[in-house]
Amino acid sequence: MYTTNASRGLPRHRSRYPAERYTRWALRALTVALVLATLWLVVAFHLRGQWMFALLFLVLGTSLAIVFGKRQLMSHRYIFPALAGMGVFVIFPLLYTFGISFSNYSSSNLLSEERVRAQFLEQTYQAEGQAFDFRLYQDGGQTRLYLEAPGAGLEGARRLVSVPLAEAGDGEPLAVRPAEAAPAGEALGLREVIARRDVLEELTLVTPDGTELRMAGLRRFAPMLSRFEANPDGSLTDRRDGGILTPNHETGFFVTAAGERLTPGWPVAVGLDNYTKIFTDPDIRGPFLQIFVWTFVFAGLTVAFTLAVGFVLASLLQWEQLRGKAVYRTLLILPYAVPAFISILIFKGMFNQHYGEINLILENVFGISPDWFTDPALARTMLVVVNTWLGYPYMLLLCMGLIQSIPRDLYEASAVDGGGPLTNMFRITLPLILKPLTPLLIAAFAFNFNNFVLIALLTGGKPDILGASTPAGTTDLLVSYTYRIAFQDAGQNFGLAAAIATLIFLLVVGLSLLNLRLSKVKV
Repeated sequence: MYTTNASRGLPRHRSRYPAERYTRWALRALTVALVLATLWLVVAFHLRGQWMFALLFLVLGTSLAIVFGKRQLMSHRYIFPALAGMGVFVIFPLLYTFGISFSNYSSSNLLSEERVRAQFLEQTYQAEGQAFDFRLYQDGGQTRLYLEAPGAGLEGARRLVSVPLAEAGDGEPLAVRPAEAAPAGEALGLREVIARRDVLEELTLVTPDGTELRMAGLRRFAPMLSRFEANPDGSLTDRRDGGILTPNHETGFFVTAAGERLTPGWPVAVGLDNYTKIFTDPDIRGPFLQIFVWTFVFAGLTVAFTLAVGFVLASLLQWEQLRGKAVYRTLLILPYAVPAFISILIFKGMFNQHYGEINLILENVFGISPDWFTDPALARTMLVVVNTWLGYPYMLLLCMGLIQSIPRDLYEASAVDGGGPLTNMFRITLPLILKPLTPLLIAAFAFNFNNFVLIALLTGGKPDILGASTPAGTTDLLVSYTYRIAFQDAGQNFGLAAAIATLIFLLVVGLSLLNLRLSKVKV
């Protein structure tokens, strides 16, 4: 006979109460720890001048504290991790890219103004007429520096010798004193000097009159003076020639009196300049429009050809008289199972203009050897062919599933009316599967619209478009064109690349909305 807590006179659920209480306290402790961690990140990013990341974690920590701190928002706790992940990895990168598109952010304008100013103030130059040639002497276990001025050196200090290098502390100056002759021991060769170069470059020698000497070459020490001096108005004075460097907050560079820009610079807001440059600068507008049109043509042709091949093969696999369907299905789907980058690299070798199997066959049969990678038209044809091979198994699977859902009665009625295979294919099968297939075709179009891997591995965007001021190729898609501007150009124009990426995002959003509308999904 079973007894309950109530029959024993004990409070109901009392045995489970401590565990639930400990769980709530553990959850609260974890929430507090996460909030404190995000606040620490806020302070850390703020001190480093990364205000956008500081704002991101401030919003994340505040929302975490609100959602897990109020009992009224208990139902939102389960979806909060997904929303936080979407905010950090999707929304924030989009907003960050959108913000960069309104700046001149590039490899030349990468650091903050404070860091650029600090870099200029850290620059040094060698004082003229005060250099010393040096040699390293080793006597037993002691190594010393011997300095000798080749010409008119520092007054009263033409020969100097240091204390043993082993006595030098980390970052502390090393004293040198006048000497009548070279120290005892063996003079080390250039190879030994090079082996100790890292140690010598860290040394600061102090002469008896207080002059500091730094290594200025493999055989020379010299007084290294600060090149620039900060002025109260924010400008810098060049001590070598007295020139004034003025910060230009419109371009993000220090400029000389003659208007010369000195790198590095810092990012500044440029408004819509990057967007207007895309459509007004002839050297950018021409390649951009050419790549823009080719991107749509490539995505459209890929969808059309993969659908045609997949649909025809799926229809053939439904033929009742065909034997070994399982074997054919497996073989036809194999390209979908092989990683794309492996197939692309194999095709790259097969299309090689000198040693590839395709040109070998064409040359032996037809006497031609096409320039697949140097002729723009052939390069684009090669891309479409390879992408059709990679994409048709996906369309094959879709068409096979949709064809199997078509009632067999329609084909029997068509047979009674004398309809043949082609009639069934174009009058029954294709119209019935095209409507449910349309949203998937749009998704495939959007995928191929941003098919970066194929371009990067097969052609790299080449052959290049002549006359373009940015790295642009005839086989580039918008996504690979943006990548080349951001990471392969000598200037690495991140602002312009972000503007093009924003336009790509708007195009993909439009395709997604069209997909949702065709799918009858309410938004």
